[in-house]
Amino acid sequence: MSPAHAPRLDPCSEVNPALAARLGRPRTVLDLGCGAGTNGMLARSVGASVVGVEPDAELAERARRVLDQVIQLDPSNFEELERALAGRTFDLVLVPSSLERVFDPSPLLREAARYLAPEGRLLCALRNPSAWTRRLGLSDESFGFGSAAGAEPHLHELSEARSWAASAELELLEVAWTPLLARTLRPLLADDLYTTRSHAETSTTGFRDWSVYDAYRRSLLPLETKAAGLSPSLFAYQYVLVLRKRMKPRALSLTVGMLTMDEEPSIANMIAEIRRFAPDAEILCVDSSVKDRTPVIAERLGARVLRQLPPRGHGPAMELLMYEAAKQSDALIYLDCDFTYPASTIVSIRKILESGADVVNAARTRSRPDAMPLANYLANKTFVWCARALNGVPISDLHSGMRGYRSSVIRNFSFDGAGDALPIDTLLWPARSGYRVVEIPIAYQERVGASKLRKLAGTAWTFVRLARALQVGQRAHGSYERWTSAEEER
Repeated sequence: MSPAHAPRLDPCSEVNPALAARLGRPRTVLDLGCGAGTNGMLARSVGASVVGVEPDAELAERARRVLDQVIQLDPSNFEELERALAGRTFDLVLVPSSLERVFDPSPLLREAARYLAPEGRLLCALRNPSAWTRRLGLSDESFGFGSAAGAEPHLHELSEARSWAASAELELLEVAWTPLLARTLRPLLADDLYTTRSHAETSTTGFRDWSVYDAYRRSLLPLETKAAGLSPSLFAYQYVLVLRKRMKPRALSLTVGMLTMDEEPSIANMIAEIRRFAPDAEILCVDSSVKDRTPVIAERLGARVLRQLPPRGHGPAMELLMYEAAKQSDALIYLDCDFTYPASTIVSIRKILESGADVVNAARTRSRPDAMPLANYLANKTFVWCARALNGVPISDLHSGMRGYRSSVIRNFSFDGAGDALPIDTLLWPARSGYRVVEIPIAYQERVGASKLRKLAGTAWTFVRLARALQVGQRAHGSYERWTSAEEER
């Protein structure tokens, strides 16, 4: 069988790379128009509980193999959908192909938004009606791609997206795209590499589980996506819209976190200071102590302690701290356990988060603190300059050891803690992706105990993570606010 005549893979069974890259680590997912369950399966692989909704009986049966629950009905049948979901809400709602099944997407998005938890996100895909292949009069079928359930798609202009979002009381955070460059080579692939419908029925994942696709995804796809970014209207096959419920000021339950390693001289006093300024907060320590009684003291004083032994380094410890906090509280504020960051700042950071900010960065280095060695200050400023030049984010302190996060933002990304310098990802990724990041000035004090900083490894990983951030979101415009002390007081 020649590739041109191979069975067409239903698009509901394909991986959408731009959508998959933005799944994050949600707790619960609703997949409207789930097809064979490919996107929902990826969310489930990072720990989410996934409910799929699919009108096609064959696809729904295949999706039941990989999702927690599949409801067979048309997502545009709102009354039936409401009865089936019975008031449930989800961290993430996926609309991977349903928009192209309807003439007007606004009612479907309004209905989908009903099932979002507070601060929940909605990811939806739009086929690009202005792609270069269409301008040349070439059909999707020419490249082995058809429409959902074999129907002719309704193609919508990206310019309409903001009005859809407004009608659903959603805000548009980011527009991403799936490129239409390498995928046009699909008909040229040899028959043994071509993804057939029978293969998709067997594996559900389509071609994602093939090593040749994995190599493409890791090496060529990021470059291809950046190239398509030069003119998305010409070179994008699909747009992916990242939307969320509008932020509203509200009280937030809080976890205060610390990474601890042989902190016996300071741990008891640090916990007392945290209790003074956040008496209702849960205190969470990720501890790698090997020489003293730090974890014993912390647990005796009421902190929750997660042991990381043998020690794996700052990045893995921070990853564990953030995602564990995001399971149990609305917000996380972390700080070092050495009194370099004043615990009194917890009050200001919490207030700013509750007012509607997503991330708060406590900046030490708008000017050089007396307690900071000159070499450390100059290194930090060098990193800051690189981050500004590469990522367009006007930060003052890239390596601050005190930050605040809404837990929803933590769950919206899949941060990889391998190596040092993870705080770079956790600051730049939200800023580049449309979230509201606020910077406030903070005093930096003399350290209690010895520094655990690995300068050489930290420097190397800083530049690695600065480069990786280029693959996330877009250059930030107006998503990073620098507050003064007067604004912080208000």
